[in-house]
Amino acid sequence: MSKQADNVRDGRGAGARGGAGDSEAGAPRAAGDATTVGRALREAAESLRESGVGDARRDAATLLAATVARDLAFLIAHSDDALTPAQLSLFRERVSRRAAGEPLQYVTGRQEFFGLDFEVTPAVLIPRPETELLVETALELLRETDDARGARPPLICDVGTGSGCVAVALLHERKGARAVAVDISTDALRIAARNAARHGVFDRLALVASDCFAALDAASSRFDLVASNPPYVAEGDLGGLQREVREHEPRVALTPGGDGLCVIRRLVNDAPRFLTPRGHLVMEIGFNQHEAVRRLTDPRVWTVLDIHRDLQGIPRTVALRLNG
Repeated sequence: MSKQADNVRDGRGAGARGGAGDSEAGAPRAAGDATTVGRALREAAESLRESGVGDARRDAATLLAATVARDLAFLIAHSDDALTPAQLSLFRERVSRRAAGEPLQYVTGRQEFFGLDFEVTPAVLIPRPETELLVETALELLRETDDARGARPPLICDVGTGSGCVAVALLHERKGARAVAVDISTDALRIAARNAARHGVFDRLALVASDCFAALDAASSRFDLVASNPPYVAEGDLGGLQREVREHEPRVALTPGGDGLCVIRRLVNDAPRFLTPRGHLVMEIGFNQHEAVRRLTDPRVWTVLDIHRDLQGIPRTVALRLNG
C-alpha cells in the first residue's frame, strides 16, 4: 500500500517496444552458424517447456519480440533472419530469467492494462485483467454522478497505487478529472510517475507517500471517489499462490497479514472522512471475502451498491456509497 501531497517527479503489447539495450532485428538472412529468429524461438520454447513454463512458445515469442523491439508479426515474417550476437545474448539472458520463474512482465518490464502499456518492475504488483473491473466500476459511478457535480471535475483518490495503473487509466478516460494516488512505497511511486508521464496525465496526478490516508488532510482532501486494489491475501493463503507470484511480486502489495482484511477495514472505516457527501468507495477484494466485507460495512454509514463478479464468476469489486 501505500507527507505532503507533492508530485513525485523523478503483455500483451510487450513486443512493440524494447527496453534499454534493445536493438532492431537485422535484415540479413542467416549464414553459416548464425542463429535465426526461428531457431532461437524453437530453442527458447523448449528450454521454457522443460522448466515448467505453461505457454512456453508464447513466452518465448514475447521475449524475443521485446529483445528485437519488434512485434510478433515481424517474428513470423522474418523467421529466417539472423539475430545479432548482442540480440542473441540478451534474449538468452531473458529466457533464463523466465525459466527460473521470474514473471514474464518483470522480464520485459511491460504489461498492458485497460488498453495502455505500463512499465512494471519488482517494486510493483503486476496489473491484472480482473482489476480492469475496478476501473470500469469507478467510471460508471463517476458518469452517474456527473449531473450532481455540475461543471466541477471529479477528484479521485487511488489508495495503494503501485504502478499507477488504476489512477492513470481513470485519468486517461476522464480528461478533466484529477487524482491523488498514494502508496507506502516510494519505489512504486516513481514507477507510477513514469507511467503517468507516458500517458499524458502527470499534470493531473499528485503522488503521495502514505500508508492509506495517513498523510492526507481530511479538512482539505475531499474526494468524489476512492478506488483501491489493496493487499487482501490472507497470510495462510500465500502458500497457495503461483510460485512466480509468491516468490517475485512485492509481499506488501499481496498481503497485509492475518485474515487479509485489515487494509479493507481501514478503507471502510477511514474513507468517509475523505469523501464528499454520497461519495463512493470502490475496492477489489479476494476470493470468498465478499460476505466478510458486507459484515464490515456499517449500513448507517454505507450503502452497498453492488459486488461485481469477474469473468470467472468470483465476487471481485465492491461498490459502496456514503450515506447522507
